[in-house]
Amino acid sequence: MRRFTVALLTAATLGTVLSAVPAQAQAHQGLPALGKENCTATACHFDVAPGTYDVTVLLGGESAASTSIGGETRRSLLPETATAAGERVARSFTVNVRTPEGEPTGAEGTPGLDLVLGGSAPALAGIRVTPANRARQIFLVGDSTSCDQPGDPYSGWGQQLPQYLRKGLSVANYADSGESTVSYLADPRLWGTVQRLIRPGDLVLIQLAHNDKQTDEATYRANLETLVAGVREKGGEPVLLTPIVRRWFNADGTLNNDTALLVNGLGVNHPAVIRSVAADKGVPLIDLTARTKALVESLGVEASKSVYLYNEKRDNTHTSVHGATVYAGLVRDELVAQHLVPEGRVRLR
Repeated sequence: MRRFTVALLTAATLGTVLSAVPAQAQAHQGLPALGKENCTATACHFDVAPGTYDVTVLLGGESAASTSIGGETRRSLLPETATAAGERVARSFTVNVRTPEGEPTGAEGTPGLDLVLGGSAPALAGIRVTPANRARQIFLVGDSTSCDQPGDPYSGWGQQLPQYLRKGLSVANYADSGESTVSYLADPRLWGTVQRLIRPGDLVLIQLAHNDKQTDEATYRANLETLVAGVREKGGEPVLLTPIVRRWFNADGTLNNDTALLVNGLGVNHPAVIRSVAADKGVPLIDLTARTKALVESLGVEASKSVYLYNEKRDNTHTSVHGATVYAGLVRDELVAQHLVPEGRVRLR
């Protein structure tokens, strides 16, 4: 694979550039060494400790290009950006580096920060990575519909959310496949880890319902209230999300049934309980059930197949990369509309 030298970004474009110091000294300072050893034509690796990092890239080349950036466990970090021949465009984002790097109960992954260049014609002219000392964290507490899915074709909406955020906002996705409110609270790798990391001003998005199939209403409500109280105890701001719908149509083209709308085997209406807890506790609510229901019904039986994994897996619960990206856009829109994040901190495409 062809290797190339990563150009340092100019001070006029990006502010003060890291001074040229030996790699060992930079590693000691917590900064990655910049140079050809960090990137190939398709990927970059930075030997950094777990933490949150600001990444600024200079995109473009002598020919017309179109570049996207992903990283870690299949996260989308920067949407595809087109540049004309000879044009250079600077973009920045903030990324969370952790171990395990994907699902909290999954494989550890590769130490450090790994970035992947994508797009129809990728071109990276320069890159700069520094510790993000002032980043606000958006923690995700959820299940397989929002987690960092390790394998194609699956994707959780939380895996796609980072591409919609600008520098200064980072997603720390602690959603995990198969988790209910009961199991999430009980596992020290999940809630026991997340709560310790919350800092004043952080957002914690909570979407747990799909796996509470045998959880009674009193327990489910109490578990949601425990999560809300635990976030507030640390100075964070909890946000409750109703679950995404299952793609389960009635003959009349609607999703008005218990399977689609997450009513469990005990008759517990998960979205209704979440709405009730949000109202009782004064918690911001993102009604993702209502938003995804309206979208799926508007697409209809055939077009909605591409949002889920029906074509690939006959799966009407989990989303494709396309579907997860669309649903992440719905979350972004609600975060802005409810003034939970400033509009200037998000990308609108």
